[in-house]
Amino acid sequence: MCSVFFVKLESTCGGIGIDIVRLTLYTDYSLRVLLFLAAKPEETVTITEIADFHKISRNHLVKVVHNLGILGFIITSRGKHGGIRLARPAEQISISEVVRKTEPDMDLLECFNAKTDNCAISRTCRLKSMIFDGRTAFLDVLDRYTLADAAKPSASSKPVYVNISQLKR
Repeated sequence: MCSVFFVKLESTCGGIGIDIVRLTLYTDYSLRVLLFLAAKPEETVTITEIADFHKISRNHLVKVVHNLGILGFIITSRGKHGGIRLARPAEQISISEVVRKTEPDMDLLECFNAKTDNCAISRTCRLKSMIFDGRTAFLDVLDRYTLADAAKPSASSKPVYVNISQLKR
C-alpha cells in the first residue's frame, strides 16, 4: 500500500499514458491505517505507531483517523492506554466501501457532475459512458476484496526455509 492506486490507459497515438482512476493520498492513508489495524486485530495501536511504520506525517494521520472514526471504520479511545482499533472485523470491511467513503468524488470527467458539466458534446458523447463503465468495473473489482484479504501477507513475503545440510560449501 505504498502508492496510490490508478488505472492507466495507453493512447494509440504516441503511447501517452493517461491516469483514468487515481485515488487521493487521503484514501491511500486511510487504507494504510485500516490495513495496519487489520494486521493487529487484538491490539489497540497509536497514530504514532502507524506514522512511524509507514514513515508518513503524524499530523496527516490525525485527520485521517478522525474521519475514519466518524465513518465508523474505527473506534478511538483516549488516555494513557488509549489508541485505535477496527470497529468491526476486517472481513466485514470491503476495500470499495473505504474508497467510496474517503474519496471526495469519483467524477473522472467534468460531465459526470451535472453542476460542473460545460462540455459542448456531453449529450451525444459516447466516451462518457465508456469511462463510466470503467469506473464501475474498477469499483466492482474492489467490491470483491476486504481488508482481511489485503492484510494477508503476499506470497513473496513468506519466509524461505532452507535445510543447512543442503547448502553447497
